[in-house]
Amino acid sequence: MTRYLNILRIFWSASISAEMEYRVNFLMAAISSVMTLAGTVLMLFLFYRTGYQMGGWPWRDALAVVGIFTFLEGTQSTFMTPNRTRVTEHVREGTLDFVLLKPVDSQFWLSVRSVSLWGVPNVVMGLAIVVYALMTRESPPTVLGVLLGSAALLLGVLMLYSLGYLLSTISIWYIKLYNITMAMQALVETGRYPITAYPGAYQVFFTFILPVAFMTTVPAQLMTARGGAGWLLGAVIVAAMLLLASIAFWRFALRYYTSASS
Repeated sequence: MTRYLNILRIFWSASISAEMEYRVNFLMAAISSVMTLAGTVLMLFLFYRTGYQMGGWPWRDALAVVGIFTFLEGTQSTFMTPNRTRVTEHVREGTLDFVLLKPVDSQFWLSVRSVSLWGVPNVVMGLAIVVYALMTRESPPTVLGVLLGSAALLLGVLMLYSLGYLLSTISIWYIKLYNITMAMQALVETGRYPITAYPGAYQVFFTFILPVAFMTTVPAQLMTARGGAGWLLGAVIVAAMLLLASIAFWRFALRYYTSASS
């Protein structure tokens, strides 16, 4: 474990040093994040100003979902997207051979090799919105609710990673999988607002087929006492299944990987 933590520290230190060479890009990314978030909140406000409630969610509870979505979007841009796109590049260019020869788990190496600062503004703003939404509710959240919701949020991050890696693994067979990042972005976009605002069939699909509800709506439900601890148990099961599936699928796919030197 210590060796892996040291590797992680080296990887991220190098990535952050490289990112800091382009500070103007970071500033532009931050401005873009602020404008995008402002548009999302404005859209939500336009719905609620007429008295409409999305799926029965009050304004501040729905705002908490937006904050959680923004946090996940930033987390994906910071930690997942930079590595997800490189899996395809390694397969296409034959450099995956060098990764597989390293004395470290290949999935770990490919999952944490790079980190980008561009998603940090969304991470910070997302958490700020969640805190604001919870603290300005008529009934403040309980400590237990916040803890359960935070645990569900971390499990949502794990689900997002696992789904992304499952899709990235397909590049072992189809190296022209350029739209993998866009596919994951579209997946997360469905969780921008409470899942209960969608028609019934969509709710079932985004809860039990593609577990977007467990990523955004369930953490907000637990934080605002709109759902019981059973939802957290469900999140644990879904996250564990997806993580194990991503590991198993990657090992299965490597059996069909044709080395660049073979």
